[in-house]
Amino acid sequence: MVAKSDWSRKASEVPEGVRRQWRADRALRPPMRSPGRPEPSRAVQRQFWRLIATGVNTAEAALAVGVSVSVGSRWFRHAGGMPPISLAEPTGRYLTFTEREEIAILKAQGLGVRGIARALGRDPGTISRELRRNAATRAGKLEYRAGVAQWKAQQAAKRPKTAKLAGNERLRSYVQERLAGEVHGPDGAVTAGPKPPAWKGLNKPHRADRRWAAAWSPQQIANRLPLDFPEDESMRISHEAIYQALYIQGRGALQRELVTCLRTGRALRKPRERSRNKPQGHVTDQVVLSARPPEAADRAIPGHWEGDLIIGTDRSAIGTLVER
Repeated sequence: MVAKSDWSRKASEVPEGVRRQWRADRALRPPMRSPGRPEPSRAVQRQFWRLIATGVNTAEAALAVGVSVSVGSRWFRHAGGMPPISLAEPTGRYLTFTEREEIAILKAQGLGVRGIARALGRDPGTISRELRRNAATRAGKLEYRAGVAQWKAQQAAKRPKTAKLAGNERLRSYVQERLAGEVHGPDGAVTAGPKPPAWKGLNKPHRADRRWAAAWSPQQIANRLPLDFPEDESMRISHEAIYQALYIQGRGALQRELVTCLRTGRALRKPRERSRNKPQGHVTDQVVLSARPPEAADRAIPGHWEGDLIIGTDRSAIGTLVER
């Protein structure tokens, strides 16, 4: 009550025309929660995800864009390793964070709306609306700060949309059953999913009994829907939308534990470039057969040994050692 009476007292000192404009501005959008310390701008987040896509690890990407390692790790974990925002640069129609910093500096120097507009090459109406709508109001008066203004603009620009799997119960049940490898027939009985190919091990024999051995992949599910529901256009979804529903927290459409039914079994998506930066398997550049010295290749000198390791299923392996 004290805060409300305080605000009423401060607002009563402002001319009616200004108060009317405040009410008009507030009517354009719902009330916003206090941001506390506003999060970094979209430009910083876009740069972070661009670095992640190049194979840089999370800690290095966070430090490169000027945020703490814990913040970068939280961004990566909550987004499931997938960029939650578009990485394309916004068009020149919208004010950038750099322009908002310039507005804050010029306003602190005492320039008016038209002076700021001339300095930035923007329309005076754009600057006027920016100073009113995105100003900080916690002190009981309009004070323009670039960080708060950027946060308010990002919140107002969001277009919340219900995910297709969250809004279609029939489609969600269809996807979940096949991801889990449990397909219910007309009589309610559980039938097995597609028969997977024979498991060859390939240096990871402990994966032979994973849940995904009987599950459908997102691509199999997406391709099967038009066959099972040829006339129902609502029963359509892309495999990428299924991945996003599993990986990105906050979507809430699919059960989080279904990530164990994916072929990789990972709870986070791994950037492709990051996996390319590491040597694969047990063979490195230092021990490949093509790089053996000439005296070992011509078999002229005794004492050169050649070894090989073959890993099979059920933790079986065969090691060979031959003297050349």
